[in-house]
Amino acid sequence: MVLRSWWLVHLLLFSSSSAHRDFFTSVGHMTDLLFVEKDLVTSLKDYVSAEEDKLQRIRSWADRLDVLSAAASQDPEGFLGHPVNAFKLMKRLNTEWAELESLVLTDVSDAFISNLSVQRQQFPSDEDQAGAARALLRLQDTYQLDTSTISSGRLPGSSPEAWMRSVLTVEDCFDLGKVAYAEADYRHTQLWMAQALQQLEHLEQLEQGEQGEQGGEGGEGPGSGDGSGSVDTVTILDYLSYSVYQQGELETALGFTRRLLELDPTHQRANGNLKYFEYQLSKRKKSELTPEGEEVQTQRKEGRGYHDDYLPERRKYERLCRGEGILMTPRRQSRLFCRYYDNGRHPRYVIGPVKQEDEWDRPRIVRYHDIVSDKEMEKVKELAKPRLRRATISNPTTGVLETAPYRISKSAWLAAFEHPVVDRINQRIGDITGLDVTTAEDLQVANYGVGGQYEPHFDFGRKDEPDAFEELGTGNRIATWLLYMSDVQAGGATVFTDVGASVQPKKGTAVFWYNLHPSGDGDYRTRHAACPVLVGNKWVSNKWIHERGQEFRRRCGLHQSG
Repeated sequence: MVLRSWWLVHLLLFSSSSAHRDFFTSVGHMTDLLFVEKDLVTSLKDYVSAEEDKLQRIRSWADRLDVLSAAASQDPEGFLGHPVNAFKLMKRLNTEWAELESLVLTDVSDAFISNLSVQRQQFPSDEDQAGAARALLRLQDTYQLDTSTISSGRLPGSSPEAWMRSVLTVEDCFDLGKVAYAEADYRHTQLWMAQALQQLEHLEQLEQGEQGEQGGEGGEGPGSGDGSGSVDTVTILDYLSYSVYQQGELETALGFTRRLLELDPTHQRANGNLKYFEYQLSKRKKSELTPEGEEVQTQRKEGRGYHDDYLPERRKYERLCRGEGILMTPRRQSRLFCRYYDNGRHPRYVIGPVKQEDEWDRPRIVRYHDIVSDKEMEKVKELAKPRLRRATISNPTTGVLETAPYRISKSAWLAAFEHPVVDRINQRIGDITGLDVTTAEDLQVANYGVGGQYEPHFDFGRKDEPDAFEELGTGNRIATWLLYMSDVQAGGATVFTDVGASVQPKKGTAVFWYNLHPSGDGDYRTRHAACPVLVGNKWVSNKWIHERGQEFRRRCGLHQSG
């Protein structure tokens, strides 16, 4: 009870600081939901125990009276001839049955319902559920995973012990398909409805049960309300037929529709679709040959979310995330080294230099190993977590900060004065890079959510964004320091799409690169992205260092891009 009360207080405090929840954008915030659910399970078990105790008392009372009434019914007059029995009968009917009525009518669920009602205020929203579903679809495409792999929980980087806890049911697969359908993403609708159908048929074979069926017009898709209860074959086939039709696969759509009508001949929408699909197929066959005898190529109709809207950069980005297409030849690789680095015999690092590793040559990207301790990283997370908010981007047209579907994370800003750990990290960044961090932005801490990512972008302000950092008054972002504060089991790499580089997250290490050439022009080779997190929890913190204060630390070059 003390634990539940503590969590209730914690939840109320949490609610006051989380007006915009967006739970799916931060694994760190989702951990709070696990404890909320654990508390609710405890409360539910308390309710079950109370109900069981109540029923046991009623059962004992019923058993006692059953024995008594059985004996009395054999000789009612003889039984009531005994004055004690007559008195007890009067007492039971006048008093004890009233007490039993009160016991039966006692509602022992009050505590559980009260707890649930309070905590429901912080439950994930429909947008959270849809966002998590879209994340699974994004991971499916980025890492080229099939639906059976995802539904079985056998994701790369996950342990066999986790597979059994991470299985998608028929209803789960169906819900994923419905999310895709709602966004006119018919490719994913087809994939997940087909997976739901396969699993449902497998269950039917195992159980040897009979499937119940349920029962619109030509070319019409299933409504948003279909399948809200238990999922059946008819409902899945309804979605399947329409989703493949929307992709131009008339024969397949016709096959699914006929199969649906075998199960439910009265299905109004399927009967209408059958006539419409047959008409369209007949029309297509007649027009397959032109009068000159040349075959007409039918154009496949794609739903949103398919690869027809992918830019070349998007394909390169996803390949790099999978570890493919990295443009580093063995000869170039041989010129990359690891070394002990003291930044020109800096007093702090003469005796204990840091470990520096070359990650890339053009542009130069270096990694510093063991740069912060576990204790320091945990303190940074502790400071940031209560302040995590959905990460935003600057609208290039309006300049207004707004959320975007291509940046799925939450972030918080920590100033140096807030804690000695933050101050030490800032000092360390300045000592190692040799740059002035007093004009840098505060330390930004980010935690990525389900399928968390940040698609290709520049850290610096381009020439078509002259006012990008005007309010700071410290010039453009000259360099980026990116600290990995967690390991990631699978996915989550930092990739540079222009040069084909990929940097893997490693806890306690930081990567550093210059965003600007010495001339002050932007280095477009630094276009980079954070790949979706497939398995794990990704925490990073970054420091954006600005031009002001670096005039004598990194002198301007004589050439435009030199």
